[in-house]
Amino acid sequence: MFLAFLDALRAAGIPASLKEHLLLLEALDAAVIDRSPEQFYYLSRAIYVKDEALLDRFDQVFAAVFRGALPVEGVAPAELSEAWLRALAQRHLTPEQRATIESLGSWDEIMRTLRERLAEQHARHQGGSKWIGTGGTSPFGNAGYNPEGVRIGGEPTHGRAIKVWEQRAFRNLDSSRELGTRNIKLALRRLRRFAREGAADELDLDATVAGTARQGWLDVRLRPARRNAVKLLLFLDIGGSMDPFVTACEELFSAATSEFRDLEFFYFHNCVYEGVWKDNRRRFDARMPTLELLHTYGRDYKLLFVGDAAMSPYEITHPGGSVEHHNDEPGAAWLRRLTEAYPAAAWLNPAPEAHWDYSASTALVRDLLNGRMFPLTLDGIDAATRALARRR
Repeated sequence: MFLAFLDALRAAGIPASLKEHLLLLEALDAAVIDRSPEQFYYLSRAIYVKDEALLDRFDQVFAAVFRGALPVEGVAPAELSEAWLRALAQRHLTPEQRATIESLGSWDEIMRTLRERLAEQHARHQGGSKWIGTGGTSPFGNAGYNPEGVRIGGEPTHGRAIKVWEQRAFRNLDSSRELGTRNIKLALRRLRRFAREGAADELDLDATVAGTARQGWLDVRLRPARRNAVKLLLFLDIGGSMDPFVTACEELFSAATSEFRDLEFFYFHNCVYEGVWKDNRRRFDARMPTLELLHTYGRDYKLLFVGDAAMSPYEITHPGGSVEHHNDEPGAAWLRRLTEAYPAAAWLNPAPEAHWDYSASTALVRDLLNGRMFPLTLDGIDAATRALARRR
């Protein structure tokens, strides 16, 4: 089994050698870990993974190789059965039933009501219209239906929660994805503007020949390498409603990292606020303040957002509207600051363009970008790069 694990790691592009394989066997023989799946996972990851960009790929290989082979400790069959039954209990309402469910009406009212329910409720509830629970029509809980509410636990169902109670784990994009990346590279090349900058480390053959002929001895001439002088700030929406679009975003990310030498990327969730981050595993404790970013990168950078812009409108228009933290200023204020600091700005949206008009938040973001929102397709990328190239 361990040899199959080694082969699977290599097939996934993780440079795993026979030396590392023997080291893993030696560590197991020496009993350096408890014989549990979790301990084995961390031991093998520490041995095989030398680059944090490969962590997600390692997780996928580990799950594929050892699924079903290792026991899941601490999970009784009854617990799995209960979770399955709870999922089946989700209510599927008719359009007429949904039409009878009214919104609480305002952000302040929703937050005030949540505080009252938390103070009053003392037990689990399911299938109702008031208490915090599952499978009902209350604005608070999960796996039910309400036009707008606060999701507490569970997975997103309708993508319309205005607040999410628990932290969620987002994974970093894999810049090695090449699925269609070549075509995206070709589309991005409209942004290329070549210049010779930096140290003179490239042989200038024409000047060397001319100088040698003129001087009568070997006269070696060097020049700076010719590189793409365009600088790009790439902001990537991650997690939640963006999960179905991870592959397309990885293709774009991979193409951009190979096309632009001066590329800086940052992650955000739904809307940009006072902080952005480079590592999704540390998005709460290693953020870069957006104001610091504005003072770090010059006006000559071009700004490209990638996201579906699907969120509660409160996230854009209201302080405190963020689903993950309390933001003192609305998202719209930060989008305005960014687009004023970097006039060459555009937004790529991976959601089908036909759906944009049905999302109030998408319309708000498009207006804030002065209409420069384009679909994440080859034609859309081509249009976005034309718009960026026109603005200096």
